[in-house]
Amino acid sequence: MEGKVEFYKEKEFKDTEIGRIPKDWEDISAADIADYINGYPFSPTDWKMYGIPIIRIQNLNDPNAEFNFFNGEIDDIYKIKNGDLLFSWSASIGIYIWKRGDAVLNQHIFKVIPKTNINKLFLYYDLLLAIEQLKGRVHGSTMKHFQKNELKTTFIPIPSIKEQQKIAEILSTVDGAIQKTDDIIAKTESLKKGLMQELLTKGIGHKEFKDTEIGKIPKEWEVIKLRDILLLLRNGLTLRQRKEGNGYPVTRIETISEEKIDPSKLGYVIGLSEKDIEEYRLIEGDILFSHINSLEHIGKTAIYEGVPGFLLHGMNLLLLRPDKNKVHPKFLLYLLRLFRTRKIFLIMAKKAVNQASINQTELGNLKIFLPSLEEQQKIVEILSTIDKKLETLKQEKFKLERIKQWFMEELLTGRIRVRVA
Repeated sequence: MEGKVEFYKEKEFKDTEIGRIPKDWEDISAADIADYINGYPFSPTDWKMYGIPIIRIQNLNDPNAEFNFFNGEIDDIYKIKNGDLLFSWSASIGIYIWKRGDAVLNQHIFKVIPKTNINKLFLYYDLLLAIEQLKGRVHGSTMKHFQKNELKTTFIPIPSIKEQQKIAEILSTVDGAIQKTDDIIAKTESLKKGLMQELLTKGIGHKEFKDTEIGKIPKEWEVIKLRDILLLLRNGLTLRQRKEGNGYPVTRIETISEEKIDPSKLGYVIGLSEKDIEEYRLIEGDILFSHINSLEHIGKTAIYEGVPGFLLHGMNLLLLRPDKNKVHPKFLLYLLRLFRTRKIFLIMAKKAVNQASINQTELGNLKIFLPSLEEQQKIVEILSTIDKKLETLKQEKFKLERIKQWFMEELLTGRIRVRVA
């Protein structure tokens, strides 16, 4: 974004179908500002092991999703290049700018081609805001979708092409800052993963190692069962009477988020005795372990670090209360995290149709390696420094996302204007 940007508050509006917009703007239907070309109806018989990638909805939602390929002849209208605007209208509704090289487009996704005097990047942000209108009109009980005709009744406020360009530049600048922060987060998480592997298996400054039944470890370390370093290992309170937003706060599976307890996803329970409250209250350093869940979430952990008030231990999460004379709670948290990345808990889990489980006895019998408390403390200090850096970066990203949302809501509605020459 070049040059000084000058903002001002709009004072002159007119009433339209979508509310008040600046007098010099137009309200135009989404159908009239772009052409929407549906992707080609590829069938599984068209999928090949090589060729040009086929963009399916999962490739938009997940950058790590594998591609299917096509190696035949196809009309140019279905070919996608970097910078093309894509609009998934079925199953998962969203707007995307394609950035992953030449490809072909599958059905249930529109290629969006802006009409004259419509800036493509501005259209991307405008559709992001307008998509909330469309989400309110989706059809289908299992496969959510909207019909193309809905675009004719979805109106969007449109300024001059010069102002579109300025607005797009401002929003893309914020997006660029978010992307840079994301890149730093990814590199920092990669560094943490590498350090965890190094520190939790080789320790600090060791020269001699020994072979054990769970791998090679420093000679001074010992192999013990998990239960031998715990004061308590048990399931949580059965929630017979749950009442959202009222009662005693209690953990549940959704509470575990990135090694922490997410206070926005607590449950609440009523009708408890004083004995229940005392028995199931968490204390600082307690670790929660997801032992009944989908395979994707089995073995997730979180540490309780004393959120305001008190919190009870709910069902479907095992409580591990470390003996602090033997193990540093955060060292145990990192160790369990390492085991999860090695898929040890997936191997242990008993798999059912929709979920997997690990019982208390099996987890208690898990063999772990343990350095001295002094070395544990040093390892925790190193990894905690990286955790603090990650937390700062994530807070920065959150602030940038809030800034972007504010700019979108104000600039794309014309409440705040950007001056153009």
